[in-house]
Amino acid sequence: MLNKILTLLADGQFHSGEEVGQALGVSRAAVWKHMKKLDELDIPYSSVKGRGYRLQDDIELLDEKRIQEALSQRLDILEILLDVNSTNTYLFERAADHMGKRYAVLAEKQVGGRGRRGRQWVSPFGKNIYLSLLTSFAGGVASLEGLSLMTAIAVEKAMARLGVGDIGLKWPNDVYARGKKLAGILLEVTGEYSSHCQVVMGIGLNLSLSEKDAAQIEQPWAELKALKKDLSRNQVAAVLLDELLKIVDEFQREGFALYQHYWAERDIFMGREVRIISPGHEIRGLVKGVNRKGELMLKTEQGIEVINAGEISVRAAD
Repeated sequence: MLNKILTLLADGQFHSGEEVGQALGVSRAAVWKHMKKLDELDIPYSSVKGRGYRLQDDIELLDEKRIQEALSQRLDILEILLDVNSTNTYLFERAADHMGKRYAVLAEKQVGGRGRRGRQWVSPFGKNIYLSLLTSFAGGVASLEGLSLMTAIAVEKAMARLGVGDIGLKWPNDVYARGKKLAGILLEVTGEYSSHCQVVMGIGLNLSLSEKDAAQIEQPWAELKALKKDLSRNQVAAVLLDELLKIVDEFQREGFALYQHYWAERDIFMGREVRIISPGHEIRGLVKGVNRKGELMLKTEQGIEVINAGEISVRAAD
């Protein structure tokens, strides 16, 4: 019922309680009760006597059929959720029942969206892209070197396909636009080190953020609508998922090595001095690209050091 109400109100215009009730086949009192659920989802709306209800922002709800029809790659399951704690957590909890399948989840809202290092990922209703893909790898955890970088490359390729330029990559898996963070990635793995394993590949992409939405973000951020107006949210979701599925195929065939130079050409810190910050430790050095495993190559006073992804942060030294 709530989906139907949101679909009706998604145009941002006023609709009377009677009109909504007639469209849904319920009483005005039932409409009022369902509208209160919008408060629970933090969806801003107006209620004006004599005019009815109106969402304060236009919303384009995700459309499973539209997204499925736009895909060129194999996908076994696509699920769209109204709200969820975390799309990654949702898939991770179901991984054991879907071995060998490609299972994607998109959500309108996350109440517990997560980034790397336990950080919160701001996830307001109906504005951005919250996507997770579950897939399987026969080579086990040992075969996943460079996958996080490949996931970021999938985002960059999706942006190029949508006509959005000036996109940069930041090791180990962030996507930047005009020097500000546009998307973040979180990979979670279950399975054996050397045999079969499953990976949940999570992507959070900023499509449209208000200042209120972004108040909790602790770093400079970018939004897609400021880079290219009039992009359909469903179009963005479909292209992003399609490119992610393509990258999974390429990675399973070739690994990361073919994209070693591709990454370096788009690395926002290539040739720059950075600080590698980990708990209780910091290293300074010049970024020299990544190796065939996707590890960061850093030139320090001791020579070339190899940095593995983990609980670390990469910051410009200047």
